[in-house]
Amino acid sequence: MTAYFPAARLRRAAFAGVLCAGLAVAGAGCGADPDEGTNGVGKLSAEQIESKAKEAATAADSVHLSGSLVSGGKSFTLDMRLKSDGGSGEVKSQDDTFQLLRVGEQLYLKASAAFWGQSEAAGKLGDKFVKVPEADPSYKQFRGFTDMDVLLDGLLGLDGKLAKGEHTKVGHIRAVQVTADAGKGGKLSVSLEGTPYPLLMERAGGAGRVVLEEWGKPFPLDPPAQDQTVDYGSQLPTTKDQQDQGGASKPSASPKTSGGQGTSPVKR
Repeated sequence: MTAYFPAARLRRAAFAGVLCAGLAVAGAGCGADPDEGTNGVGKLSAEQIESKAKEAATAADSVHLSGSLVSGGKSFTLDMRLKSDGGSGEVKSQDDTFQLLRVGEQLYLKASAAFWGQSEAAGKLGDKFVKVPEADPSYKQFRGFTDMDVLLDGLLGLDGKLAKGEHTKVGHIRAVQVTADAGKGGKLSVSLEGTPYPLLMERAGGAGRVVLEEWGKPFPLDPPAQDQTVDYGSQLPTTKDQQDQGGASKPSASPKTSGGQGTSPVKR
């Protein structure tokens, strides 16, 4: 019997080695360092990690945001590409889907015909970009979704005492979490690879989950084609909301074809 003990011990040792190797790949167990081969931010305090992430976001030229938000009692899903001088993409509310494009201070909006209400113009605008005048109340509301600095400032806010969370992955990228009030005040996942960009923001109270990716990746940002653009001058056509609320009547001026800082749609 004793002759078989060494073989048995060898088999157990081999099994333990395989198990350790598997756990090491997952970044845990058997003395493996989860920060080995990373940018090192996982070894910092929660406050330092959050600070590094915000610094990286502030310095970035562009970002792609996608996910869900709850703001002002309303739910949105968004898929926006942003940079310092504008942005483009899609925002969906419970009532409609909006295509947004901002180049410099020129903001363009494409919405369904239903959004424009029962005005004579409604049927002509469902497949057109409408230039939003800066004096119109809609300008600040929609501009906020296209402003990289404003949107990030509203998103990247944790509420409560910070703590360093677990090592995780966002997509295929290794990350470390920072939590506030044990997650009740939000969770921020920060990249452990390369620049410590924010990768995932889970907002407090279930107020949204937004993925942040393609940091610094260039993308084209041009005004819509002339034949796809309508300009009503200083006043937009009456929207469905305005009609429901007894708001302003439709503009009398005929549209012409043509070639301020936004407030954040995200409230902490």
